[in-house]
Amino acid sequence: MDRAEVDLLVENASELITLLGGSWKPLLGPHMTCLGIIKSGSIAVKEGKIVAVGKTQEIKKEFVGNENVDASGKVAMPGFVDPHTHLVFAGSREEEFEMRVQGSTYMEILERGEGILKTVRETRKASRDELIEGCMKTLDIMLEHGTTTLEAKSGYGLTTTDEVKCLEAIKVLNEKHPIDIVPTFLGAHAVPLECKDNPGKYVGLVINEMIPEVAERKLAEFCDVFCERGVFNRYQSREILLKGKKHGLTPKLHADEITRLGGAELAAEVGAISASHLLFASENGLRAMKKHGVMAVLLPGASFSLMTGKYADARKMISLGVPVALGTDYNPSCWIESQQTIVALACHQLRMTSAEAITAATINAAHAINRAQTVGSLEAGKKADIVVLDAPNHKFLGYRFGTNIVDKVIKNGKLVVDEGKMV
Repeated sequence: MDRAEVDLLVENASELITLLGGSWKPLLGPHMTCLGIIKSGSIAVKEGKIVAVGKTQEIKKEFVGNENVDASGKVAMPGFVDPHTHLVFAGSREEEFEMRVQGSTYMEILERGEGILKTVRETRKASRDELIEGCMKTLDIMLEHGTTTLEAKSGYGLTTTDEVKCLEAIKVLNEKHPIDIVPTFLGAHAVPLECKDNPGKYVGLVINEMIPEVAERKLAEFCDVFCERGVFNRYQSREILLKGKKHGLTPKLHADEITRLGGAELAAEVGAISASHLLFASENGLRAMKKHGVMAVLLPGASFSLMTGKYADARKMISLGVPVALGTDYNPSCWIESQQTIVALACHQLRMTSAEAITAATINAAHAINRAQTVGSLEAGKKADIVVLDAPNHKFLGYRFGTNIVDKVIKNGKLVVDEGKMV
């Protein structure tokens, strides 16, 4: 029988991590360890999509590839999905890092007009093209480390013009770069200095001007809020999220990161797709999130960078059946481009197993940005977003850290990274 011709065959992977079965709903509890591993596995790809996965000997009976990638002795897995980044910004905050080393807290720095507000000043001064240029370099690094899809937030403009500028930059980046980028409007990231004495005025600007314009121009899919004491309270956050929802923007939250403010409960109340951070979330809040299917996006890189020693209680969330994802929280105070680093932190600090962390950084992360039907697992019909790791088994993710173990990245069926470098 003649074999069907395909564009690409990835063959002989020592472990092929498929994560089959996670596309329709997130993997919860003990199911987070079900990676769907195929030994000596192969993937057939045609026109950017996966045609079949299985044992190499079986796949090669049915298909012949115009191009072959030998993954002998290596792990093949879905491309990482990063569901929480602050991709677009100008400048840096190394002075803030020194302040934290010397004991200053995140909120103390913000109250001095630094932190987010320093980045706002720099981002307002930058042109859209300057922002795009800086982000392209970041995206290249992320791709080389295995991220093939990510969410990107605005939030460093805090005027209608500058928020739109950042979202326009995200749109251009999505068109220009191989990584798929999902846009989120985060106008409610901080109260700008010009509204420091009248935060209600700024909330009104977000609700009455920013959200309608962003929605009308279709510049974002989600609306996020930094719900935190000293930033936006629960009432303000609810008002903003419901206004966004009315305009077709799905709610997301930065919730219970620094204090317990009921952000987890609010996420459930407004029907958010996800709530991030959750270091101080109450058990009632977590149970409400489980009931309403709100993804918990855990960001151990942020905890690490804040140096407080406090991390989200992943073990409790997993035991309660809360759907858990992992993200980098890439931003100028948490400068981490690699989901590999986040997997390692999740294992070391959140006590997640390598399998749980892989699930959280792929298929569950895809659910957190409404992309699980197209990415996050390796199965027929999905995008051929594949990472080949220079490692003998999946447990090396988390175990070996501080270096890039990505050998190859295939995005939409095309080899875009080879031997750890962009091609």
